[in-house]
Amino acid sequence: MAKKTQATEGYGAKSIQVLEGLDPVRKRPGMYIGGTSLEGLHHLIWEVVNNSIDEAMAGHCSQIRVKLLPDNWIEVADDGRGIPVDVHPQTKKSALETVMTVLHAGGKFGGEETGYKISGGLHGVGVSVVNALSEHTKVTVQRQGKIFFQEYKRGEPVSKIKTIGTSKLTGTAVAFQADPTIFPEIKYSWNKILEYLRYQAFLTKGVRITVEDWRETKTEKEEYLVKKHGFYFDSGIISFVKFLNRKKEIKNVTPFYVEKTVDNILVEASLQFTSGYKEHLFSFANNILNPGGGTHVTGFKMAMTRILNDYAKKNNLIKEKDGSLTSDDLKEGLTAVVSVKLANPQFEGQTKDKLNNIEVRGAVSSVVAEAFSEYLETHPSDAKAILDKCLLTVRARIAARAAKDAVLRKGALDGMTLPGKLADCTSKDASKSELYIVEGDSAGGSAKQGRNRFFQAILPLRGKLVNVEKTTLDKVVKSDTLKPMIIALGAGIGESLDIAKLRYHKIIIMADADVDGSHIRTLLLTFFYRYYEDLVKDGYIYIAQPPLYRLQRGKDVRYVFSDDEKERVIKEMLEKAPVKSKKKEPAKKEVEENDENIGEVATENVSGVNVQRYKGLGEMNPEQLWETTMNPENRVMLQVSIEDAEEADELFDILMGNEVEPRRKFIQTHAKTVKNLDV
Repeated sequence: MAKKTQATEGYGAKSIQVLEGLDPVRKRPGMYIGGTSLEGLHHLIWEVVNNSIDEAMAGHCSQIRVKLLPDNWIEVADDGRGIPVDVHPQTKKSALETVMTVLHAGGKFGGEETGYKISGGLHGVGVSVVNALSEHTKVTVQRQGKIFFQEYKRGEPVSKIKTIGTSKLTGTAVAFQADPTIFPEIKYSWNKILEYLRYQAFLTKGVRITVEDWRETKTEKEEYLVKKHGFYFDSGIISFVKFLNRKKEIKNVTPFYVEKTVDNILVEASLQFTSGYKEHLFSFANNILNPGGGTHVTGFKMAMTRILNDYAKKNNLIKEKDGSLTSDDLKEGLTAVVSVKLANPQFEGQTKDKLNNIEVRGAVSSVVAEAFSEYLETHPSDAKAILDKCLLTVRARIAARAAKDAVLRKGALDGMTLPGKLADCTSKDASKSELYIVEGDSAGGSAKQGRNRFFQAILPLRGKLVNVEKTTLDKVVKSDTLKPMIIALGAGIGESLDIAKLRYHKIIIMADADVDGSHIRTLLLTFFYRYYEDLVKDGYIYIAQPPLYRLQRGKDVRYVFSDDEKERVIKEMLEKAPVKSKKKEPAKKEVEENDENIGEVATENVSGVNVQRYKGLGEMNPEQLWETTMNPENRVMLQVSIEDAEEADELFDILMGNEVEPRRKFIQTHAKTVKNLDV
């Protein structure tokens, strides 16, 4: 039964707000660029660059230049045809102003004859969204022998188009200044921009892309170029695959590559296998990265799996006990790039995470299957290397499944008496529970005594940690050190990971602040990155930051985390209550009174301030460990994140992989930047 209320009486047509022009973009920027974080900020650059890439894919542009300018200005210029400036018949405004101020307006909808046959900007909202979310925008167009200019402020034109000169060239330059009232932080990443532009150059053969950093100035008036980088690749995605594998041990020396158009869909794919255990598959539709994959990835994997099985059986390379290869068996060590270009791509959302066109799956599958079959026949040594790698994965999968089942079954059967020396918490609410992974029995003992038993669990590490970068999953799950951790987490491992079953939402690595502690942290981070990547991405992994020093002057006790902080705090303590100058006492070994289980601690007296240096976690008594490192009100922790998955993966390969030479070069390059090396 409907009822009349005071609220309904006041709710009428005038309550419905109609957003016109670019107002919807400013009201709800997340709908168009995914959010106003730094990721969304960089998306503004991608939208403008994509317009230039569309010109390149249409065969009208050979050079694109991106400039980072002072005062947060970004300029993207190309030598394409230039945005038309004549009056648009529908809007009665110039075509340029229409493109810049009207959503869903652009050369993306007219088809091959009147616009772009292929375009990355599906919705035609790119540059208009950039204009809406910018404090200022300036557009310069060269075409028809003239130079045209128009300026905008927060999406609104400041004046009509002006003719400011003559030119025999053609092209468009868009300069914009992101609006600080929309974006809480405006800070452009040189490395992120380089990575994106590198991808675009790989995917668009023959286009030259340069990026220049002009953000710093010598004087108030004189600007100067800080750094410059350029990209140009004749080999396209073959170069992309080689770039991704540049520091890895290669299995098939000759990369597989195919480029063919089927049913008006251009399919391009390249692959190479390495000795690693992680898959690196990049998929693109009209040069737009699709992190979620889609129908092109499905078609690619279908073809690979079928052709490899056919080839292996034909050449008696698969034993009956191994069974058939699955798509999962092809993941380990696979580096691949799949790129499709089509007229009407269908994505999930404006951020284009996943491609949904059903017809693409069949096109990719047929193209890759035919070419990959021919590749295996004409490159027998490469084919054998690929299959050897895949069959090794099959056997490891069978062994790992048995080991995982045993580990997980043991965890389930053990119930409350979880494995190893785990001291579990009483809370069953994973969102409030924490697991401290602690180096050594001594520190583990202090942590168990000092913790809050309600929500903090302690797992001391036992035995030597396995370097997962150099071993297979079946050996990982059998490891005496890692097996208790897998059971304690309760969420499976690798492909069987189920975050919903995770028993702790804070997994905290707590190791000594020395070389051994750093090594243990690196091994654990490698383990989590390789087999629990989603936990790292979603922010479940932390690193505890125990203090290096305890400073005491009378009743004033402070804990500090670095040498610089120590000097500053000592100065503060002395200035707070000056004392008569005393001769500095030599460093000596003391045992603090009433502190049990603390062992010997190096202390020295600096002008009346007692300075206690902690060499390890085991030197702190339970109360001190709680107060400094485990108490949520006082502790300092680092949350582990992956800002750049490709860079992170490369770094783990260098530091923990089988290849010695890249590691030696890395150490030689960065040796001088290491501080406080404890030898």
